[in-house]
Amino acid sequence: MSRWAYVNGAYLPHGDAGVHVEERGFQFADGVYEVWAVMDGRLADYDGHMARLERSLDELRIARPMSRDALGFVLRETVRRNRVREGLVYLQVTRGVARRDHAFPSPEVRPGVVVTARSVNRAAQETQAEKGVGVITLPDQRWGRCDIKSVGLLPNVLGKQAAREAGAYEAWMVDELGLVTEGTSTNAWIVDAEGRLRTRDVQSNILRGITRAAVTKLAAEEGLTFEEKAFSVDEAKQAREAFITAASAFVMPVVSVDGAVVGDGKPGPVASRLRRLYLDRARAEAV
Repeated sequence: MSRWAYVNGAYLPHGDAGVHVEERGFQFADGVYEVWAVMDGRLADYDGHMARLERSLDELRIARPMSRDALGFVLRETVRRNRVREGLVYLQVTRGVARRDHAFPSPEVRPGVVVTARSVNRAAQETQAEKGVGVITLPDQRWGRCDIKSVGLLPNVLGKQAAREAGAYEAWMVDELGLVTEGTSTNAWIVDAEGRLRTRDVQSNILRGITRAAVTKLAAEEGLTFEEKAFSVDEAKQAREAFITAASAFVMPVVSVDGAVVGDGKPGPVASRLRRLYLDRARAEAV
């Protein structure tokens, strides 16, 4: 059966789906996106991702393409048509189609909406989490509004490719002070040498990760000592544990940074525990 995509009001076979040549998402990366984990055919962290989507749209002054309920229906219908039980559903909203000009079109045009869904091998993902993954570090060359989940992801793409070529899972980006900001598609965490759980504070230089927020709440409920405080590359290498969070990876233990072994080189108890807790709650609360 062919995969299906939703494009501007129509469900189309994946191979036939396309957008206009003057779509501003294509011309200027003038759009935003979201991704939900699909668990048992339902959407995990649904409200958190919707809220971040609406915030990103508002920050770029892109009109809401439809009501939240209508958009939720489109997401679920795309998941259903693709027969995805365990996987991901992607949404992209752009400013729309207009004559090529850098300024916003006047009058406003209808926003563009694209939704796709795909299955993920959860068993393979769990095997990976049991072993842990490696990350590399790179200078952070992104723009100054990384709190907006923009489709302008070229620095992230180059970073992810560098990680793949180095045999690593992810690249952590590092600011001019030598502090880790976040991964190319994940938030970065450590359990430092003193046993404190740490991740960078939420400012405009990192994305407000929805999985990050859920894990932060779990950490508080579990009574873990937690700080929103940036850490250096050296602190990460000397940490007891490290891990990343994302809708696509959940809580993924990190066992090496730039080739340096973190802790004992195995997934640590804090990361493993938070992964189990997150998966149990997300699956139970998915809608």
